[in-house]
Amino acid sequence: MMMNDSSIYALALSQISGIGNVTYKRLIDRFGSAREVFDAGKKRISEIPYITADKAGAIVSFDNWESIKEQIKKVEDSGVKILSMEDEEYPQKLKMIYDAPPVLYIKGNFAEDDKIPVAVVGSRHPSTYGSLSAEKIASGLARKGVTVVSGMAMGIDSKAHRAALNAGGRTIAVLGSGIDVIYPSENKSLYNDIIKNGVVISEFSLGTRPEPSNFPRRNRIISGLSVGVVVVESTKKGGALITAELALKENREVFAIPGNIDSARSQGTNKLIQKGAKLVESVDDIMEELKYNLGAEFNLELPQQKDLFINDDSLTDAEKKTLVCLSTESVHVDTVIEESGFKSEVVLKILLDLELKGFVKQIPGKNFVLN
Repeated sequence: MMMNDSSIYALALSQISGIGNVTYKRLIDRFGSAREVFDAGKKRISEIPYITADKAGAIVSFDNWESIKEQIKKVEDSGVKILSMEDEEYPQKLKMIYDAPPVLYIKGNFAEDDKIPVAVVGSRHPSTYGSLSAEKIASGLARKGVTVVSGMAMGIDSKAHRAALNAGGRTIAVLGSGIDVIYPSENKSLYNDIIKNGVVISEFSLGTRPEPSNFPRRNRIISGLSVGVVVVESTKKGGALITAELALKENREVFAIPGNIDSARSQGTNKLIQKGAKLVESVDDIMEELKYNLGAEFNLELPQQKDLFINDDSLTDAEKKTLVCLSTESVHVDTVIEESGFKSEVVLKILLDLELKGFVKQIPGKNFVLN
């Protein structure tokens, strides 16, 4: 693949000493593109508040293009794509945060269906309750057409990614290392599966090791990509709480799964709820809150969830045919029988199986809704 000019100039500008993320964004906001920054001249650059003459001089005198070309070639050879803020594919929600990464290294592809992303994060050492909760929430979100975002760490993150994929949905993994450094290494299979059905992204250059200082930076991208963050399990000082705090600063919704009051793993989530995070018992709690806060944008952008059942290998053809007869609004069993063409006893058995699998929920009056 060939990198476009925007990626070349963006990569160069981002690597100039003294040009951090905030300064980079300020330059782009003023001149429109990284290339225009390099063409602007020292005087015009120096007129921007907080950009010193030294920084302006470093930009106009930059001549290390051979190094940039070598990096670009290495990226191309690795099958990785670079996105700059100028690229249409660069996530718009992430671009809005004050210290958005100038460039992203990605594998896989963003899709139209990624317009409503929700992060599911939590402990690297979850309880059985936490693991099951993460799987339930992530699979439920995926079945409703929501893209699940997480950090591909062991524990809750991995459970969330895998559950979204198993439900036939999409997922985005944000790494705290170079995109060519799979961490933890046990997640190689998950990494490859995400690339096929979503995106793996990193702001770190190729070969960057997973240093502890990288993960708070990764967390701001997780929250920045998302319209909301669900914290499943966390101690008082868990990394997931950093993601939640960043989400609040960026005006994202924060949700938390309540936990055992005697468990250290639940102290962080319970504290979030005390501070005003939305208590989550089911996916419907998340969807209702998003619909209330996003309004028309939510209704327009949410993909048709029926399409997500088509490629779900855990479902039989009969179950798929039954599911497309249902929606998030209640549907009477007689309507399902009529639309599916199955006999009543067959439909009742299928609906029971789907309820046990967590796809549907029965409500009074022999009505059913997608779960």
